Amino acid sequence: MTGPLKKVIIVGAGPSGLLLALRLAQQHIKVTIFEATPAPSDQPRATHYGIPAVWELRRAGVLEEMRKDPECFQFDVMCWRKLDGTYLSGMDTRDLNRPGKPYDDRITVLTLNKVIKVLGEMVAKCEDATVKYGYKVLAGVEQDEEKAWVTVQSQDGTVEKHWADYIVGCDGASSQIRRSLFGDMEFPGYTWDHQIVATNTYYDFHKYGWEDSNFIVHPEHSFMAARIGATEPLWRVTYTEVNGLTNEEILARQAKKFEIMLPGHPKPGDYKVILTSPYKIHQRCATSFRVGRYLLAADAAHLCNPFGGLGLTGGIVDVGGLADCLIGIHQGKTSDKILDEYSRVRIEKYKTIIDPISSENFRRLWDQDPEKALEKDEFLKLLKNNEGNVELSSQMQLGSLGILHDFSASFDGNKPAGSLSEKRFQSKL
Repeated sequence: MTGPLKKVIIVGAGPSGLLLALRLAQQHIKVTIFEATPAPSDQPRATHYGIPAVWELRRAGVLEEMRKDPECFQFDVMCWRKLDGTYLSGMDTRDLNRPGKPYDDRITVLTLNKVIKVLGEMVAKCEDATVKYGYKVLAGVEQDEEKAWVTVQSQDGTVEKHWADYIVGCDGASSQIRRSLFGDMEFPGYTWDHQIVATNTYYDFHKYGWEDSNFIVHPEHSFMAARIGATEPLWRVTYTEVNGLTNEEILARQAKKFEIMLPGHPKPGDYKVILTSPYKIHQRCATSFRVGRYLLAADAAHLCNPFGGLGLTGGIVDVGGLADCLIGIHQGKTSDKILDEYSRVRIEKYKTIIDPISSENFRRLWDQDPEKALEKDEFLKLLKNNEGNVELSSQMQLGSLGILHDFSASFDGNKPAGSLSEKRFQSKL
């Protein structure tokens, strides 16, 4: 298919679904989002947007709106420590603002509920976009050479059938679109033996000389402490826990865990936990992100553990590339074969970058002797060697742009596709 698209349906009004809708509506492609929940999520959830995600948010006009929130900020240093707080090595994101080559798309922090609010407000201003909350997509796949359909059920029980040129599943890890395409149990990969517990905690880590983002290497008490409050000492503390514990058991163990883990060994009255969310973590990827007129993106397509932020960042990059492909089709610049390229490239990026790096990030915290980490961990050794060398530090940080991809280079009559980090960011290196 080449030429104007009549309509695109997106399932899921999370950050990826909303961003995709925004990009399409900005190019006057009619889009409808169906979201099962009755209203936008108000849970803080993810908080950190990597450099590739920031680039995507900037070009959609979202970053500028995010930065109007006083709690939005760019953090400075990411580091690795031993449990006693001993600094091992790290990277300073301010190295990207080196003289002569300022780079403003550093890692940016804002809780996901606030980003969803920004995206929702921007989508609401687009005449060609509609978001329908309280509509659950039912199981089933139906398509022909011209259209695909979804069947939805509203909160009052009314069942409706809707068609579109393409239907995109951005409906999360339990995606109904993916399950309808491949089966309820078909999501290749594995679930980690470790579970993690994410908390939002008021505690002043800076008082103890800790950086904005800290990863603690320890076989039993590994965790991450990252600042998420720009104007108050609110931190995301995410720690590993014994698998199989109930929520009650996790809460009963939390005070002792915090006393062992946190600098200063605080008692419960010394900090305030406002959110505790235990969850299992996975490394999984669908076998294809395209089945005819059905497409997958973000968590509906692939999952990884949260250490390093590649799940959220990877999902945002997915929809940025998918938007380029659908816009190219709409404008007659390419055929629908570009969607096969989208599936192939995004799976390749997951398997060669996102999965191995996120897995290594997680194992680094608990699967090595912290006393020998600087001696045996090649990544930590590289960081240590780069400290003080602004040019090498910058190159290393901008290497994350490798998960981006320029699909427009594969449009009809163009040269073979290439990485955005190679083509558009060469001057930054």
